[in-house]
Amino acid sequence: MEKREELYAGKAKSVFTTDNPDLMIMEFRDDTSAFDGKKMEQLDRKGMVNNKFNAFIMTALANAGIPTHFVELQSDNESVVKRLDMMPVECVVRNISAGSLCRRIGVEEGLELNPPTFELFLKNDALGDPMVNESLVETFGWAEPAHLATAKELTFKVNDVLKKMFDDADMLLVDYKLEFGVFNGEVLLGDEFSPDGCRLWDKETREKMDKDRFRQGLGGVIEAYEEVGRRLGITF
Repeated sequence: MEKREELYAGKAKSVFTTDNPDLMIMEFRDDTSAFDGKKMEQLDRKGMVNNKFNAFIMTALANAGIPTHFVELQSDNESVVKRLDMMPVECVVRNISAGSLCRRIGVEEGLELNPPTFELFLKNDALGDPMVNESLVETFGWAEPAHLATAKELTFKVNDVLKKMFDDADMLLVDYKLEFGVFNGEVLLGDEFSPDGCRLWDKETREKMDKDRFRQGLGGVIEAYEEVGRRLGITF
């Protein structure tokens, strides 16, 4: 696979074209950011850890019947993925109250949410990724209604698979965000699934094992990511 020009550079990943127009190389960098890029730092090994973590999760989801853009690992910090027409919205599921949900509606952290909540956020750093609804997505043409409905259905299927997987490894899947795109008319899970984009707590102690360690200055960020991977059986 020949890596060509950089197509996009985000806060923690870069995407490159290849000699195959349907495939791209997604590079996981050591960059770490929070608060829409207001807090940034480089953490050694982060790109490698997130790349291998994402490959493990994407493979598990594909084996469970959830279509993803992941093709294969290219190197320690690169993966080959399908080139999607991305929806500019994030799909968020919350199993336990935390983060912005607590700030928005004044509930305490740690409440079990039954049923889990589903939220949509517009991917727009300048606006602070505002919360939107399905009507706004349709009105402004951010996604076709049928594609958004499929993305929502797949988001809850991901929850069924991963909530059990983490529970079996003595962790709580608190919440997570997913991004979807369209490839040859089919809605696929895109972007990544790593501790950067979800909240994971130890089931017994409720110790935070995700990017909240970076947001809240708790330290041991990559060590926590590696511990999550170890519990799942990932080799870094």
